Amino acid sequence: MKKFLLWLHKWLGLFTGIIVVLVSLTGCIYVFHDDLKKVVYPNHFYLVNDKKETNTAALPYSAIERLAQEAVGENYPINRVDIYPAKNRTWVFRALKTDKEAFGIGNEIVYYKRVFINPYTGQVQQVEDSKREFFYQVLQLHRNLWLGSKYGGWVVGGSTVLFLVISVTGIILWWPKKWKGKTFKRSFAFDFSVNWKRLNYDFHNLLGMYSFLLAILIGFTGILFAFPTFSKSVENTLNKVDEAKFQVMEPTSFDFVDQVYVNTLDNAVQYVLQTFPTADMVSLRLGDKTSTEHNLQVRLEQDKTSKFEWIYFDKSTGQITSLQDHTYQSIALGSKVNSLKYDLHVGTIWGYPTKIMAFIGSLICASLPITGFVIWYNKSKKKKKKK
Repeated sequence: MKKFLLWLHKWLGLFTGIIVVLVSLTGCIYVFHDDLKKVVYPNHFYLVNDKKETNTAALPYSAIERLAQEAVGENYPINRVDIYPAKNRTWVFRALKTDKEAFGIGNEIVYYKRVFINPYTGQVQQVEDSKREFFYQVLQLHRNLWLGSKYGGWVVGGSTVLFLVISVTGIILWWPKKWKGKTFKRSFAFDFSVNWKRLNYDFHNLLGMYSFLLAILIGFTGILFAFPTFSKSVENTLNKVDEAKFQVMEPTSFDFVDQVYVNTLDNAVQYVLQTFPTADMVSLRLGDKTSTEHNLQVRLEQDKTSKFEWIYFDKSTGQITSLQDHTYQSIALGSKVNSLKYDLHVGTIWGYPTKIMAFIGSLICASLPITGFVIWYNKSKKKKKKK
């Protein structure tokens, strides 16, 4: 049995090695992409005068959107907006068009423009061609190896599944025969007095062992992203565990939304900003022109996608029609896992401590195919010399 597991571990590792290295290294970068972008492109995300507009209200949303659309051009219709309640932040207007059937990132992303605008003055601070932006390229390399979602998504997703198999077989192969004495000590501690080949072997075994649970978590959440149908089935299955506890009655009445402006979306945005002044971000999707509702997603905590509320407003009356609360306490297990998958995958679940853990875990995952290849190469060379 052990011989078969060793064979499986070796050949799956060699087969997926380059992909795992690329996906892991880009994952290391992407863990801190929000922080890095604010350092690299400060004028994109913060007001250029570096002054909080504490006593100034934002311009009506429709006026800001019109300025953003003029800046990017009518050929690139805006379909998503990131609104930041913080007084020192720009609002981000996105124009994105994709062809999911296309091969290669250059063909899949037809265009992707972002406009960064001061919501208090209407000043356009930056217009970015995000299709060619470094961190977006890193994300696409991480997701689909620049092959496009239809083809590269399966390559990355399939390799991640195999990586989980490799991790499980690795932990079985590492498992000490004796939990005492030298065998036990060698299974947990590095010996830097040995030659480099043995040290490389120890790095492969011990780093793989110490990062096992983290690698499984990162890998499994990655699979949820790669295969949406599987993700949905996991959510539905887990929801059955405790969904009866979360049959929360829909509120029968909602806050009255003042209709200060003629445009009901202007009033919806103003209501959300006044109701959630400490929220991290408000996301607005504009793609569906046939919808009878404005839907605004309020992300409640900084750098977390898992705690949010959806608020729906009737386009004709401007009043709230429904709410969807996605805080941890109000949803069933499967929905919790689904909402947490991004925060678990990139380590934002508990801020910088877990982001650092995700970074280190991804770095170790990138090193394992390399140290594993060195082990295989040295053994192959040794066999050839014996012949």
